[in-house]
Amino acid sequence: MSSVIEELYYGNLEPQELTTEITPKLKKKLSQLVKKEEELSAILPQKEKELFSKYVSAYNEFSSIGNSDSFISGFRLGARFTYDTFVKGK
Repeated sequence: MSSVIEELYYGNLEPQELTTEITPKLKKKLSQLVKKEEELSAILPQKEKELFSKYVSAYNEFSSIGNSDSFISGFRLGARFTYDTFVKGK
């Protein structure tokens, strides 16, 4: 039987795929976001649409990096809890 760490190493475990279903609250916010983007796209001239599109792409990249940093911080905190529980606590 392989360990979780070994599965992660060999690429058999992808944490980003372990997400849960989108909650109703999150679905509502996503719907609002999509609606506002559609409204903006409908009224913006072409040049501003391109600028807005670049803004959205830059924000998505920023958000992705922030999510990665949060995941790493959470993972490290979990490791510290495990260490304190099983190693340091003895």
